[in-house]
This record gives sequence, structure tokens and C-alpha cells, in this order.
Amino acid sequence: MAGSRSCTRLMGVYILLFAPFFALGSATSQVPFLMWSSERLPPLASPTAGHIASYEQLSAYLTSAFSSGSHTVLLFLQDKLSKDDFTVFGGVFGNKEDSAFKNIEDAMQSSASKVTLPALEWSGSFNMAALLQEKLGVSPVLVDADTLSHLTIKTSVSNLLLINLPYCSSLQKSCKEVLHENDEIIGKVLSSMKAKNIPYTAIYTGFQPSRVISETQISDQSVGRSLLQAVEPQVKPPIMFNVSGGPCIMLWAQNLTVRLGPSSPWIDLAQGEPSFVGSLCNGRTSLVLTYQSGFTLSFSMSKRFYPVSAREWFSLDAVELQFANLSASYIASRDIYAPAEYSFHCQSVANFGDALLHPNTTDRNSSEWRLNFIDFQIQGFGLANSTNFSYASDCASFFTPAIWMGLVTVLLTLLILVYGLHMIMQINTMDRFDDPKGPSISVPQSE
Repeated sequence: MAGSRSCTRLMGVYILLFAPFFALGSATSQVPFLMWSSERLPPLASPTAGHIASYEQLSAYLTSAFSSGSHTVLLFLQDKLSKDDFTVFGGVFGNKEDSAFKNIEDAMQSSASKVTLPALEWSGSFNMAALLQEKLGVSPVLVDADTLSHLTIKTSVSNLLLINLPYCSSLQKSCKEVLHENDEIIGKVLSSMKAKNIPYTAIYTGFQPSRVISETQISDQSVGRSLLQAVEPQVKPPIMFNVSGGPCIMLWAQNLTVRLGPSSPWIDLAQGEPSFVGSLCNGRTSLVLTYQSGFTLSFSMSKRFYPVSAREWFSLDAVELQFANLSASYIASRDIYAPAEYSFHCQSVANFGDALLHPNTTDRNSSEWRLNFIDFQIQGFGLANSTNFSYASDCASFFTPAIWMGLVTVLLTLLILVYGLHMIMQINTMDRFDDPKGPSISVPQSE
């Protein structure tokens, strides 16, 4: 009963804290910011209803929190997060079993001090990891729940441990299941820190908001009847490497996801802005994408002339992923190729399952890496200063195995039918019959 009352009080305080923001919050982009620590944090006045904390206010508070001594900060950075996620998937009225944030609630309730900003101002240039790196003076280290237990942490210096968490971007799992798995990862990481007896400060926030509500002035709204029109989804532009004022290589993908281990979360590199250091265009093109998260993804392509088809063909010879002084190389020329003036498209390019990327390295540390490019399209030749892809040669051929099975079945059935008709036509009828009024037919037995 005591546990139920405490959980009810906790959720009541949480709802009372967030409810005014749900009602009066501005429509500008914002992410929630939760911070708790096993040590004492500087006090922060509770924000008034409808107030959105600015980036400068958060920076000033973090300066006062981490100005002296060494600190170990755990940054749980989820791909997307909004206040609505707590409203929809958080347990209400003390129903803790139905909450997707049980470990976060327990950690904040048992922490020595905590800070909650339901609405933190967000913009496209917002980078929480870079802000903490500036305040602590150390670079972030990407870890997961499994590698943290084997990691040696020195408390004499400051540490910034980055744990990336996915959001519900796939159709295989619901948002509540994904958030519940993220909550279990957070609980496992906090348990590891308690087992090591290391004081820590944890931060849970989003890389970007999961829901953005556009603000519309009343004066701009039309009066009277109007037709409802579906909002066209915004399509992000392709990644282009330009040489001499025109595009040389173009790449587009809905997701460029990588995973460093079986228990590690999927990281979508397509959400970041890469640099093109090391890319080149000549007879053999190479597209090198370097991201702020520490990943480097490179694509090497070449083209050859084949006399049989009397045309040039290009192939994606190799795909290489680098991270933390480790690399994994994959051969792709067996399955990824097209005429030089075409582009190549495939719904899924991966190194597992129906793999189009075949391993070319034997490094044990990177043997469990997984790559999965969704709705992938690339072109490295024949762009002719155009910003649009050429005709795409798709990895799914016209005659799929299902079509071949259907054709073979139909042809076999027709063959049986024709053979049966032919046998029926070969049946001969009797040309003489026994007449009861005439003499009977005699058949000699001696023969």
C-alpha cells in the first residue's frame, strides 16, 4: 500500500508539473529535459506554466553545476522525444505497471536531487552532446549497457558517456515497446553505475522533438467552408558531392542505420549532416561521409566497358564503415551494379539476411557490426550537372522467383492438358457391330 501511495504521489506530481505546459505551451519546437544525480545539484526554480527554457538558460545552469570538481555524466540521447510521449505512454493515476518509463521514475524518485524542464527550446543547430563537452572539457564516449560493465571509469577526471536510444521509426514494434526497451537500457546502465559505486549525473532528453505542432495565426485562417487537403510529406534532398560547380556523386536513403553489437541500438546516420573530406571524382569515384558522432561511411565505385553489351557499367566495389579506430569493409560489386548512365536503387541494402554487402574483413571487433540502408539510391557517373537521379536500375529484377514459379506451374498444367487431349484424340472407335437379326460374327480361334 505504501509503494502504491508513493507511486500515486509521484505520478500526481509529474502530471501537475507537466499539465500546465500541455495546455499553455507554445507551438515552437521543444524537447523535454530530465536530469537527476546521486550528488547534490544547484537549485533551479521551477518554470512557470507555459515557459520554454532557452538554450542560454540551460547553458548557464550547466556551468554552475559542473564548474568545480570532476563529474561523470550519463547522457541518454534519444533520437526523438516530446512531452506527448510521457502523456501517452506514461502510467497515470498510479498505474505504474502500465508506464513505459518505470526505471526513469524510480531513478528520479530515489535521486539526491533532480531538475525537470518540460519544455526546452530546440532548433536545428541544437546539440546536447556538444554543450556537455564544452562544460566538462572532455569528448563523449559512445557506450551501451553491455560494454559499460567492462569499462574502467576514473572518477578523478570528468567523464561524458553517451548512450544513444532509438525511437519508434520501424513498423515491427510499437512506440510503447521501443520506449519500454529504452527504459530497460537506462535501468541496466544505472544498475552498472551503482554496482561500481560511482557517483553520476544522468540526463535524459531527445536529439529532436518527435512531434512538432505548427503555429497558425487566427487572422490567417480562412472563414467559411474549405476543402481538406492532405499535407504532402517533405522529402529530404539527396547527399551531393559537388566538383567544379556541379554534382559528381549523389546518394539518397531514407535511413542509413548501423549497429555495433547485438544489444546496441540502431543509429541512423541519415539524420546528421556529413562532411565530404576524402571524397574524390575521377575514373574511380569515392564518396566519404564523416559524421559528428564519430562514424565514417565510404562508398567506392568504378566503371568498366564490356564488349558484350557494348556499353559501360558501374559497380559499387566496396562499402567501408569506420568508428573508434575500428573498420569493417564489405564487397558490393557482386550485386550492386548498373549501366554507367543509370543510377542504382534498392529498397534494402544490408550485410545480413538477403545480404548485398559481403564482408571483406576478419576483424573480430567489427564482425558483429550491422548495416541496413533503407530505400537506397546512388549514382556516381553520368550526372551531367543535373540535380536529379537518372533512370534507376532496381535490385529487384522483373522476373522474381514468384513469377518464375507461377509461369512454370502454368506451363506444366498446359502440358498435361495438351497431352490428355492428344491421348483422347488417339482413341479409335469400332467400325463393325454385331447385328442380332443377321448372322453372328464368327471369330476363328485357331489363329
